[in-house]
Amino acid sequence: MSDQLHRFIFDGSDVRGEHLQLSGSYREMLDNHHYPPAVARLLGEFLVAAALLSVTIKFRGSLILQVRGDGQVPLIMAEANSDGDIRGIARDAGQAMSESFHELLGNGQLAITIDPIEGRRYQGIVSLDGDNLAACIEAYFRQSEQLATRIWLGANGDTAGGLLLQELPTQHSDPETWQHLTTLADTVSEDELLTLDAANLLYRLYHEEPLRLFEPKSLRFRCSCSQERMEAALVSLGRDELDSILAEQGQIESHCEFCHRQFHFTPVQVAGLFGDAAGSTRH
Repeated sequence: MSDQLHRFIFDGSDVRGEHLQLSGSYREMLDNHHYPPAVARLLGEFLVAAALLSVTIKFRGSLILQVRGDGQVPLIMAEANSDGDIRGIARDAGQAMSESFHELLGNGQLAITIDPIEGRRYQGIVSLDGDNLAACIEAYFRQSEQLATRIWLGANGDTAGGLLLQELPTQHSDPETWQHLTTLADTVSEDELLTLDAANLLYRLYHEEPLRLFEPKSLRFRCSCSQERMEAALVSLGRDELDSILAEQGQIESHCEFCHRQFHFTPVQVAGLFGDAAGSTRH
């Protein structure tokens, strides 16, 4: 079943893994936009990667993958939270024609942000030196001296899939086992990532290994935008700026870039944001 993340471990070793396939949530997100095919595929990989990485961290909150660069896609990001909600966006990407990872993103940095509900926000950054998103994520883990991590990603505009392997924290690592398991995973094809479910893919790769598969976690496309958040954003602009917009347009219209939900604010509503019960703009 798609849109479910499966965790697994190898008994007798300190290696864990995750498998994910997205279809319904991926298509629902793409339906809100009109991305070129290469951008839709890249965004699918970002979504899968964010979801896979978010599960490796035991916390309540969100993990965000984001790249700002000087390529054909100025900004691309994906967010996954501990409730199983995912969302993503590629901004100003409608004219992107290249199939190349580096031409799409250009010179820039991959930022991985952990935003817990309680506690301090953390962000790690790595340059876009890899040939694809998976290589950049693996470079991040190598450079930050965290747990050894490998990730395989694929997307075709209809389905997105991925596989992750990671060494568990231990005082006695086993390089031979890690090498053996990752070598087997290197044989996986993009078609297998997108068409085989967790049980069949893991059997294909590891039928001779003592693997234990856990109950899946369901994921869904869900945006975190709300009336309250939009109101807070308007207040941050200041009363003078809002009054200027109202004088020119008669009302304030805004929409969420992720889900395209529309928000409308009349002069009375804007005045109410600043505690003006009379509901009139200033002159």
